[in-house]
Amino acid sequence: FIMKTNLLIKRDTFTEESTVGKLYVNGEFYGYTLELPFKNNQRRVSCIPKGVYDVRKRDGAESGKFKYEHLYILNVPNREYILFHIGNKPSDILGCVLLGETKSDNFVGHSTKAFKNLMKNLEGCDKLELIIKNR
Repeated sequence: FIMKTNLLIKRDTFTEESTVGKLYVNGEFYGYTLELPFKNNQRRVSCIPKGVYDVRKRDGAESGKFKYEHLYILNVPNREYILFHIGNKPSDILGCVLLGETKSDNFVGHSTKAFKNLMKNLEGCDKLELIIKNR
């Protein structure tokens, strides 16, 4: 049987440089997300629109950039290669989503630990759905 996992990002802090939110996995708080500010869904400079997206795990070998397993957000209108990956600040992002255990202005901390914990918890999950809400 296929186990579906629900990922929810509730965006709650919007600045000129970034968008910060909280990530919930199957309803449980998991960590803080960092994205770019919304700039009309423009490639490489904007976070993606709020909505519902399918997500799949992506092996590091599939990516020329990331050598570790990460998450690939699918079906983003007019965008591609939107990923969930390790990073701490807006300059680490080209439209993707970062995850951390702590947050401050335009920053998430302990990203590697938070991300590796997330991927470990998603082992055995075949179907992932991401819902993004603003506030």
